Amino acid sequence: MTSQQTVTLTDRLRKLTQAPLNRLGLILSRLGIHPDLITIIGLILVGGAAILIANGVFFFGGIILLISLPLDAVDGAVARAMKRKSVFGMVLDSTLDRYADGFIFASLSYYFAVQDRFEMMGLSLVALMGSFLVSYVRARADDVKVSVATKVGLFTRVERVIVILIMILGMGLFNQPLFLEIGVLVLAIGTNFTALQRLLFVYTALKDRGE
Repeated sequence: MTSQQTVTLTDRLRKLTQAPLNRLGLILSRLGIHPDLITIIGLILVGGAAILIANGVFFFGGIILLISLPLDAVDGAVARAMKRKSVFGMVLDSTLDRYADGFIFASLSYYFAVQDRFEMMGLSLVALMGSFLVSYVRARADDVKVSVATKVGLFTRVERVIVILIMILGMGLFNQPLFLEIGVLVLAIGTNFTALQRLLFVYTALKDRGE
């Protein structure tokens, strides 16, 4: 493995959606809407979706998730339109993203526990750990003492979100637990694989630098 970055699905989607997002960001900035407010509203929506999912209301929970997800990109577009470079805004966005991940996987864990599916509850927790570690490895690699930009990985945030939406909406539409079971298994394996993939990338990059 080399230390060369690869183009991720997140990079491709960002390129495709940049123009419409920038236009929307300009409109919202002119209305005086603060990007941090958009970030917070997004988390509130995810929290509402998590409550529905925990109680087995998967279709409406999935719809609310679907509505909330674009806000994760809109806040950045508004900040760019305002020419606002807030370090705190970046920290807030990343922190609330972790809360959002926690809400979703906690809701799945609760649902499976109520159904006496403790093996699936355990897998949900493994997926949660992997999701956190994917972000944690990147954050540590970005530290000034390491300085390795780390965006590689099979399961970045966009891939995780796609799987979550498919399994939640699939369960809501067809009432088939198999959607949840396969989705959680894929997330548990994919997130932890990606965390290790990033760790290996950082190791290789540091080794190439003689560190």
